Amino acid sequence: MPSSPASIATAHGFSPAIFREYDIRGVFGASLREEDAYFIARAFATRAARALLESVGGTKPTICMGRDGRLSSPQLADAVCRGLLDSGADVVDIGLGPTPMLYFAAKTLGATAGIMVTGSHNPPDHNGFKFVLQNAAFYGADIQGLRALAESGDLNTGARGTRTAKDIKKSYLDALITAYAGEENLRCAWDAGNGAAGEIMSLLIDKLAGQHIALNAAIDGTFPAHHPDPTVPKNLEQLISTVRSQRCDLGIAFDGDGDRIGVVDDEGEILWGDQLIVLLAAEILKERPGATIIADVKASGVLFEEITRMGGNALMWKTGHSLIKSKMAETGAPLAGEMSGHIFFADKYYGFDDALYAAVRVLSMLSCSGKKLSDLRKNLPKRINTPELRFACPDTRKFDVIAEVKSRLTTAGALFSDVDGVRVTTKDGWWLLRASNTQAVLVARCEAATETGLAALKEDLRNQLALSSVSLP
Repeated sequence: MPSSPASIATAHGFSPAIFREYDIRGVFGASLREEDAYFIARAFATRAARALLESVGGTKPTICMGRDGRLSSPQLADAVCRGLLDSGADVVDIGLGPTPMLYFAAKTLGATAGIMVTGSHNPPDHNGFKFVLQNAAFYGADIQGLRALAESGDLNTGARGTRTAKDIKKSYLDALITAYAGEENLRCAWDAGNGAAGEIMSLLIDKLAGQHIALNAAIDGTFPAHHPDPTVPKNLEQLISTVRSQRCDLGIAFDGDGDRIGVVDDEGEILWGDQLIVLLAAEILKERPGATIIADVKASGVLFEEITRMGGNALMWKTGHSLIKSKMAETGAPLAGEMSGHIFFADKYYGFDDALYAAVRVLSMLSCSGKKLSDLRKNLPKRINTPELRFACPDTRKFDVIAEVKSRLTTAGALFSDVDGVRVTTKDGWWLLRASNTQAVLVARCEAATETGLAALKEDLRNQLALSSVSLP
């Protein structure tokens, strides 16, 4: 790999499949190699330099870089660092930690941009990159633009940048601890899933009031305990067992890079992302009546009804953490979230998805409530819903299916939202059909007040899919 501008290659080809809507990811050693990482970094440094020139007239960007605990991450981070330096960027290397710590570093250090080497919640042999540029989400056309830059060879060269190692952990930890405003001590089990949040999680619970039990805190890219995805009930079984056996007030889990949260209550029942948003919004709306609260189209109708009932402005938006983050910045919303467990606080924080920060806010909310988390869950209105249904549909066909369904619904005079796919409201409840932005799949979900209503919704969905020659599993 070249290490000085005099020997730099100027263009590179990639596996197109690694360039996704919200990030770049692939299988290390197959679709994603060190050479790819180098040229992606070259392109990102070039883009950052040109954005800096347009905004403030500067020419030398400062880029924060971090990595998760996957076995391939040190190699990829080395390649990224070389690429950034060779395109003239100064690199602030914050080392091993969760993705939100990288966002925090870029924001608080005043960096031009940030790049995180992470495979998030994907299998151990996967890896990739997440980005932030000038404190804004970097996704969609931005991601494709990196590919175009690298393949064209239109990359900055010249004076090589410098690398500085920076330990940001104390500042980040202080920001997390400052968010705690609890009144009663709680007993909490924490499961890092051997992911990148493990070290910070351990430091955090040593300083928080209450009693805390750490599970799988050692960062291990093989994920020996279970897969680090807290949206899958099977991955929460160890946490649920611990909460019940140790009589905890709640349990908290993180995904592989610490930007998504999972929560179980004192009875070991899972609280999903939309339920968490309702509970967290209740506290915010007391101080900020009328505030906009954003959730994605997969969220329960209960969320939108409860936000409205509590005096908030409930806004339904597109699924995708980058899309939600951008809408949040546009609207000035203090809180947003997704069913996937991405929770975003601009209330007393920076507006990016940070599961560790969200965890502290959940603890504070519960401590101040004086109630059991299970009681808060049970007090929410009840609905019957399907899990998220995902079924294969070719990339060349999935958006056409959505367009066909939308056309038929329009002709029939149906009541629906097309903010992201189609979310159809009937007398029985609602059903959703959308195309995944990251996979060759269609995504569906239904929700009703009764089992009979749910069956009717599923039949409506099935009939619409059949008209487009798609079978619902």
